[in-house]
Amino acid sequence: MQTIGKIIIDDELYSGKDLYSDGPIEDEMLEIAQNYTADEYNKVIAKRGSWAILYHFSNVRENIVASMPITKNDKVLEIGAGCGAITGILSKMAAEVEAVELSMKRTMINANRHRDCDNVRIRVGNFQDIEKKLPNDYDVITLIGVFEYAKSYIDAEDPYVEFLRIIKRHLAPGGRLILAIENKFGLKYFAGCREDHTQQYFDGIEGYRETSHVRTFGRRELAKMIAAAGFGRQDFYYPYPDYKLPEVIFSDDYLPKANELTMNHRNFDFDRVEIFDENKVYAGLIEEGLFSEFSNSFLVVAQGE
Repeated sequence: MQTIGKIIIDDELYSGKDLYSDGPIEDEMLEIAQNYTADEYNKVIAKRGSWAILYHFSNVRENIVASMPITKNDKVLEIGAGCGAITGILSKMAAEVEAVELSMKRTMINANRHRDCDNVRIRVGNFQDIEKKLPNDYDVITLIGVFEYAKSYIDAEDPYVEFLRIIKRHLAPGGRLILAIENKFGLKYFAGCREDHTQQYFDGIEGYRETSHVRTFGRRELAKMIAAAGFGRQDFYYPYPDYKLPEVIFSDDYLPKANELTMNHRNFDFDRVEIFDENKVYAGLIEEGLFSEFSNSFLVVAQGE
């Protein structure tokens, strides 16, 4: 057990070695977390010109949960906290936040940037080990950019459904799962963006030709897996341009209008080709009622019991 400021770090189940890393950039991110305040992050992002720093430190990341049903009466479990992109806002919204993270380096980045939060505890280690010690009283469990990797750390015939079943066991009655993931059939992939995880063109929409460690899903497949895990009501939302840096979040009750989507060409991390004008194609899809099938990302709120 250790502390950084007011953050409690539970390292009882940490193996002593980080099993994944983005490399030396994580040392730079730790230096930023130790020496700059949140108010200075945008200036640091502009000066350093790094996708990793933009991705991990941009306050736009917080939009993915800012409008979600989380209150000061809620106890939240954040699975896959990473460098803390949403840990801070969860701390402000909820009564208590427990975070799970495999990497100690990323945990130190998270803890340093949120050192003044007095309601956050970070458990470091493999989720399957930590899960055995988690209580069953969380009002909200977040799974932001994590579900696609379930096959890598859940040993089961259907690791995705099993992962959701495990998560559901830790929800209090009436608890909610908040899940964000790329859409396998997001329009940007047809238009010439590389698949976010494999960096291969058309990899997801072709069924992942050679990749075994990651999977994303279309809307119907995702909804089917959530239902198979025993969740009840599902509400789908559509972060635009995607869940990583969402500027707008649409819902089935408020969908975009034709020619309203103008941020399609943003691509910060990899090069891309431009096969067609996404705005014009989106306009046609919207008129046909198909936007929800081709949204670049999904945000789902699923009810437990």
